[in-house]
Amino acid sequence: MNNVENLVGEWLPLPDVARLLDVSVTKVHSLIDERALAALRVGERKIRSVPAEFIQDGQIVDSLKGTIVVLADAGYSDEDLIVWLFTPDESLRGRPIDALREGRKTEIRRRAQTLAW
Repeated sequence: MNNVENLVGEWLPLPDVARLLDVSVTKVHSLIDERALAALRVGERKIRSVPAEFIQDGQIVDSLKGTIVVLADAGYSDEDLIVWLFTPDESLRGRPIDALREGRKTEIRRRAQTLAW
């Protein structure tokens, strides 16, 4: 297992994401293509999976898509942006993904935008 896998902890294979969101697996692929979600191949079998914490109450975490787009525009790969979202930041008192899950979008988006400069 590599560092990003350990950092995230719980991963959901795409069929599980589809079930949680009540959509087809094809729709999950579209959500990844649209940058609403980010996925990596993880585990021994290298199954394309999404961090479980990207899903909250049967929906994609609000404001995740915009944050992924900002980070991708800054040149971050899916792995880089997942690492950024899951790395604890003392000034945030937690991780960026936790702040997004708590609805603190503006603060995270502003930080993400500064990475582009």
